[in-house]
Amino acid sequence: MSSQLDQRLPLVVDTHELTRTPGSVKYYRQRVPAPADLGVRLIGVPEGAEMSLDLMLEAVVEGVLVTGTIDAPLEGECARCLEPIHEDGHYRMTELYNYPGRDAGEDELFLAGELLDLEPAIRDAVVLDLPFTPLCRPDCEGLCPVCGADLNKDPEHSHDDQIDPRWSGLSQVLAEDPDEAGSGPQE
Repeated sequence: MSSQLDQRLPLVVDTHELTRTPGSVKYYRQRVPAPADLGVRLIGVPEGAEMSLDLMLEAVVEGVLVTGTIDAPLEGECARCLEPIHEDGHYRMTELYNYPGRDAGEDELFLAGELLDLEPAIRDAVVLDLPFTPLCRPDCEGLCPVCGADLNKDPEHSHDDQIDPRWSGLSQVLAEDPDEAGSGPQE
């Protein structure tokens, strides 16, 4: 995390009120625009979409513990039938921001002075909870592997039995004029 955060950014929060006194609390309830690339390949929160944050920042010995919820709209497409998906996502977040100078692992988040950047924690809470293969509904039938028809709209959809490709040459012979095919060589 950069040590220079811009307090004017919507996901940067000032923790000055917590005064490093364990047990002191600050509530952060805001509507903020979603950052770019908040999703996976088939589903995610559109960039700039309004997210609702309901967070509690609590000073603890190690730093600031951020807990709460994130509500955000999701858009994507079904992994089986490719229909558009529009849902409301609800996510829980729990993240510890360590005080500067504290010895912690490389994946740990740190305060930059008295500021903390919520974006990495929001990204972890939302993206890690998204389905890798989103479905428009749990019983989605998907698309026909032969012709691509939507099996949800036409559940009785079927095709004639497929001919084994090894016999396809025979079907061409049978499709020719039966008088010529069965007559054999003329003497």
